[in-house]
Amino acid sequence: MKIKAVALASALVLSTSVAFAETVHAPQAVEHAKAAITHGEAGHAPILVEHAETALKHAEESQKAEANPHTVEGITHLKAAIAEGKKGDAKTGTTHAKEALKHLELAYPPKK
Repeated sequence: MKIKAVALASALVLSTSVAFAETVHAPQAVEHAKAAITHGEAGHAPILVEHAETALKHAEESQKAEANPHTVEGITHLKAAIAEGKKGDAKTGTTHAKEALKHLELAYPPKK
């Protein structure tokens, strides 16, 4: 009986922490992707990189919590945005950040 109770409690804690990770990280990934776009459109490649790197960290954590093919695609575009931004190419970096945002929003639509 104790084993069942421990197993049930462990499953509950694990599922709660997974849901929490997605709930916390997904909106942060979206917000930082938006900030990367804003700065990229202003020609601020280094700040685009900062926000894209932060968005990437949150997207990767969210992907760990709940796998989603749109998150994978978002991560790919965030990495490309970072690479382009580090080269000083804010325009191409912004294009990738916009694609990342599109996929992150498909993966985690806003709650109504």
